[in-house]
Amino acid sequence: MAILVTGSAGFIGFHLARRLLERGDAVVGLDDLNPYYDPALKAARLALLEQHPAYRHARLDLADRDGVAALFAEVKPAAVVNLAAQAGVRYSLESPRTYVDSNVVGFLNVLEGCRATQPKHLVFASTSSVYGANGKLPFNVHEGANHPITLYAATKLANEAMAHSYAHLFGVPATGFRFFTVYGPWGRPDMALFKFTEAILAGRPIDVYGEGRMQRDFTYVADIVEGLVAAIDRPAQVNPAWDPLRPDPATSGVAPWRVLNLGAGQRVELMRYIQVLEEKLGRKAELNLLPMQPGDVARTEADVEETKAALGYAPSTPVEVGVGKFVDWYLDYYGQKS
Repeated sequence: MAILVTGSAGFIGFHLARRLLERGDAVVGLDDLNPYYDPALKAARLALLEQHPAYRHARLDLADRDGVAALFAEVKPAAVVNLAAQAGVRYSLESPRTYVDSNVVGFLNVLEGCRATQPKHLVFASTSSVYGANGKLPFNVHEGANHPITLYAATKLANEAMAHSYAHLFGVPATGFRFFTVYGPWGRPDMALFKFTEAILAGRPIDVYGEGRMQRDFTYVADIVEGLVAAIDRPAQVNPAWDPLRPDPATSGVAPWRVLNLGAGQRVELMRYIQVLEEKLGRKAELNLLPMQPGDVARTEADVEETKAALGYAPSTPVEVGVGKFVDWYLDYYGQKS
């Protein structure tokens, strides 16, 4: 039986699918290659996956209820990793219905597929954005995340609650991961590192929001993938110590369900991130310092102790290494295209 990876032509989904294929798994990927960002980049990722004989692709919109149901019925996946979603905090202010269609309706279709086929584990992407107005650092999964400040974050918080209900009602073990600012080779063009690199090489100024004072838990994609792979093999379980009078929001006493942080576990100043990029490119950036945008938060940092204990998670890539690997990929990929 195969592992079903939704969003397999996306940034994280591509890296996960490739890692699973490398370790000997059969992978069925689902992705509609929508034009939210350059479909050619998605097609290039997919072309690499399709070189592997154990990979099969379904070009399908996650919101296609009948199509998703038919795929689940045919594949009967051993495990499911749901990474398909409408990403991006800022775009959610412009196109809110897109987020509901993809992140809520689409995720319901995944849950229904899991209900029908009973995979050993559903692993799904949430986001650090669910912490929203919470200013206590580092962000801890055992504390509340009840004040999202964007619709994108609200849809991901809804995913966590939906997965809990299906784990309780239908016994589908589910683990949700709150990702923290993922970056690396084959990244998304709408993310800061990609935009910065493109602008610096073109001699254009870069827009730096929060006037450069923001801090982020920048997490290299390979570290994220190792966390996902470890989780696939360790299904969530009911927490026997769960107290309904003092309910732990990260685990459950009535369902095999949990949420975990996936981050590097440390904050890096945005200006330091830019400085590393300048060093790797050998060029100075012209900075256009701007105020924070709606939906942004000043600082993020993941408490990953629970993830380390549960999965043996060990993020190990500093930004000096990770940014360098991104730059190497960018120059190679776009150099070939020019």
